[in-house]
Amino acid sequence: MNTCTVAEAKAHLSELLARVEGGEELVITRRGHPVAQLTPIRPAKQPPDWQAIRAFRESMPAQETSATDLVRDMRDARY
Repeated sequence: MNTCTVAEAKAHLSELLARVEGGEELVITRRGHPVAQLTPIRPAKQPPDWQAIRAFRESMPAQETSATDLVRDMRDARY
């Protein structure tokens, strides 16, 4: 993480914002002490579409073997 002073931030704000848009994180210091952090804004996570998930699960064909038996058979086949 890079640092810059308040004076540098004021003089080069556009350049610093371009760097932040590129994914860089910057700390602004005053008299050697961190006072602010510039970070890119990350888009908010969307909640899962439960209806689409339910529809997908219902569209899957029913399995004749349970998952437990399938894993057990696969494990036994390796040894």
